[in-house]
Amino acid sequence: MTLIVAGKVYVNPPERDRFVEGHRSIVEQAREYPGCLDLSISPDPLDPGRVNIFEYWESKERLDAWRAISPRPSVAIGIEDDQVLKHEIAASGPPFD
Repeated sequence: MTLIVAGKVYVNPPERDRFVEGHRSIVEQAREYPGCLDLSISPDPLDPGRVNIFEYWESKERLDAWRAISPRPSVAIGIEDDQVLKHEIAASGPPFD
């Protein structure tokens, strides 16, 4: 069963771009990791303190294996609030019929 981890985190607005850049290596490595179908950590275009999180994995086992070896961010910036959830996907299809 595929998994999606998605949501948003909030950081101090002046620190947001450093937060995103501090996760760049993690995104690059995860995208190359077996079982990672997609991963993005990106600044929100409207809210200066919001960072959007999206991860798409083949399985829980692949996600768990990645998390066991995943590097740490290159910066230590506190998260003020987070609203990120893991979703188990039973079926997928085109977004528009």
